[in-house]
Amino acid sequence: MKRQRLTREEKAIEDSVVRGEYEPVSREEFQKMADAIERRRKDAVISIRLNAQDLAGIKKKAHEYGVPYQTLISEIIHRHASQ
Repeated sequence: MKRQRLTREEKAIEDSVVRGEYEPVSREEFQKMADAIERRRKDAVISIRLNAQDLAGIKKKAHEYGVPYQTLISEIIHRHASQ
């Protein structure tokens, strides 16, 4: 059988598991996490026009936070929509 090569990230996860850094969770807790992920799944597409300066500001903020600008816009919309 051919051995699978792990990426650095996969190797780091494997090493963490070996060191006992992860704990098993109950089925109930796992289901809560799965439900939360499902609720955050993006399943709609929109197209909007923005002022170029506003978009530049959003991109700058996103860069500061280390996230893609579309993710930041989505998060802003989510926070306002769920209030």
